[in-house]
Parts: sequence; structure tokens; C-alpha cells
Amino acid sequence: MIFTANKGQTSYGEAIGILLLETRTPFIQGDVGNATSYEYPVRYKKVDGLTAKRIFKHDYSFVEKMIQGAKELEREGVKAITGDCGFMAIYHKEVKESVSIPVFLSSLLQIPFIRSTLAANAEVGILTANSQSLTSEVFDRIGISNDNALIIRGLENEKNFKDAVIDEIGTLDSDGIRKEVIAAAKELITAHPKIKAFLMECSMLPPYSEALQRATGLPVYDFLTMIDYVYSAIVKKRFKDVL
Repeated sequence: MIFTANKGQTSYGEAIGILLLETRTPFIQGDVGNATSYEYPVRYKKVDGLTAKRIFKHDYSFVEKMIQGAKELEREGVKAITGDCGFMAIYHKEVKESVSIPVFLSSLLQIPFIRSTLAANAEVGILTANSQSLTSEVFDRIGISNDNALIIRGLENEKNFKDAVIDEIGTLDSDGIRKEVIAAAKELITAHPKIKAFLMECSMLPPYSEALQRATGLPVYDFLTMIDYVYSAIVKKRFKDVL
């Protein structure tokens, strides 16, 4: 078999490209920003200057930098592009139009699928890094209706989460955040018993999805469920012709 080099590509086999915020928060295993979270290689690209504070304010001035990063990842050989913040939804439309490969910047893109798996009167609990910033505008940018079936709970005022993600003190108490996530979810279920699934908006929350599932018994979707799903579509498993 003969292989041909791709122009502008210096490494191979990284099917998923990930656009990163500029942050000093440690990324533990299970976080989108930790490469050991995947059973396949990924390629990262930091968007200089795009901080959590700026994206929480829906700073659209970074659209061009996001597009530039996406184009660079495409040239470097990735087959699909995601991000490490659900609020990258605000750039989704422009970025996907700028490249010729699939783009899925926000974990929120899973909402229509989740809804389609549930009864018509069921609700979806969303745990987000910042409920004040998760406005209808964010949902509109990805064509999703922010209606009463989406029950949103922010973690921006929980001490351990706030220290690590909002204030970026440089350390992360994973046990403390796990307790805050479970407590927030149980609070939602008590107030909204029709919740039949959870979606983690924040890319730093997948490490706590398993604990949340055990605590609630409900399906839990996050960034990794989305990334793994897309990877399975762009890199198909080969089966042997045997019975």
C-alpha cells in the first residue's frame, strides 16, 4: 500500500481536534483538556486570549481567532473539531462554515438527541459552569429552544468549583467538586421530579459523571459522550468477516 503525505500536516492519527480556552486550571483525567481522557489520540489548539471570563460575557470578538484555530487544525489533519467549553456554542455557526469537516463545539448540541430518547413530558437537568451566562442567546446560536423542559443549575457559586474554574486559583479539589455536583443534581431532582436525564455543560465536569449517575440512577451526558460518539462516526471500527 502506498501512502501520500498531506500538505501542511506533520503528524498523523489525531482524528479529533480540540480548541482550548486560555486558562490556568489543572485538567484532571476525564476533563476534555486532559489527553488521557481518550482511548485515541487528540490534537489541541489554544485560542490565545479567550479566557473563561470573556466567553462567559459572550465576547464575539474572538470569532476570527476561533476560525483561524479551526482552519489550522483542519490543515494539520484532524477529521472533526470540538472545544473545551460549552459556551463555545456562540461561535459554532461561523466556525462550522469556515471548514469542510464536522464541528461540534458545545456539549449542548446533544440536547435534541437527549430529548428524543425521553417521554414528551420529561425534563433535562443541565449543570453548567455559569447559569447567568447560559442565556437563550447561547441556545439560539446552535438552533436549540431554551424552553421549560431544560432545568438549569449553575455551579458558579459553589466554593470548590468557583475556586478552580471561575477564579482560577491554580488548584482543584476534585472531591469537593464531586460533592457539589451531586448535591446540585439532587437539589434539581427534588424540585423537578420530571428530570429523567442530566447534561453536563462544562468540559471540566465529565470526571464527575459516573458519581452523578450512581447517585441519581439517571443517564448522564457530557462532553466525552459527544466526542466519543463523533469519533465513532469518523473512525469506524473494522470487523472481521466471521460468525
